[in-house]
Amino acid sequence: MDAFITPLIGGLLIGSSAVLLLLSLGRIAGISGVVWGAISGQADNSWRWLFILGLALGPLLFHGISGSPYPAPSAQPWWVALIGGLIVGIGVKMGSGCTSGHGVCGIGRLSMRSLTATVTFMVTGIVTVYITRHLLGGL
Repeated sequence: MDAFITPLIGGLLIGSSAVLLLLSLGRIAGISGVVWGAISGQADNSWRWLFILGLALGPLLFHGISGSPYPAPSAQPWWVALIGGLIVGIGVKMGSGCTSGHGVCGIGRLSMRSLTATVTFMVTGIVTVYITRHLLGGL
């Protein structure tokens, strides 16, 4: 049962935080936009840094309280993560947002553009995993 409860609680917390951010500050909880705004020095910067701090401390708090083990580090070389990050960054720029902005917030606002972007993210991710695991031998 824990295999279903923990993700359910996590999803409820993500959705609740997105709604609270929208209601309190009128901002979308799109991580790429939050991070870009923080590092580019926009005027309303303090909430962005607190949001990022919460993203970093939340998992640490969860693992500390629940006693759940930390995920094992990836066996992939560092350059695979670097290339993946660059590809994701290009996709975020092309899609005018990331999965959190489109998938969590945009779909919740019934945005057709966000639905299209999220379907594109998911299909691309599924195809990428299939290619790397089954056609390229696990890279």
